Amino acid sequence: MTGFTPESFSLRAMQADDLAAVAEMERRCHATPWSDRLFREELICDHAAIDLLWHADRRVGYICCRQICDELHILKVTVEHAFRRRGLGRMLLDHVLQRACAAGCRRVFLEVRAGNAGAIALYRSCGFETVGRRKGYYPDGEDALVMERSLTNG
Repeated sequence: MTGFTPESFSLRAMQADDLAAVAEMERRCHATPWSDRLFREELICDHAAIDLLWHADRRVGYICCRQICDELHILKVTVEHAFRRRGLGRMLLDHVLQRACAAGCRRVFLEVRAGNAGAIALYRSCGFETVGRRKGYYPDGEDALVMERSLTNG
């Protein structure tokens, strides 16, 4: 990819008319994708947010999270294959972590496939620690690691 600079990307909240494109990206990027219905439910949930990452006029990633009291739960972090390993996952995480701090959140949780070494390394580099394991969490039987980050110390 040529012309890559962090400034060439922008973030905005997902809208209902983004649903088909986001669901298609989900199917391309995940072995066990969310359904259109799940995305639609997150869009109407008062405590949920889905933010889209754009490069020019192309959706290249998204992050979905829910705030529950003083906790943020990150449900999805997705970056298109051609845009991976360029700091965009970190950009999405930084975006929601800053918003969570401003909203008074004290802790952030997420689950990640136990075999997803790249994502685990990203989350650890962002201050997340493994605090548990969910056996057989994913439909294909793979375990999930439960990771947590405190927001009280930065």
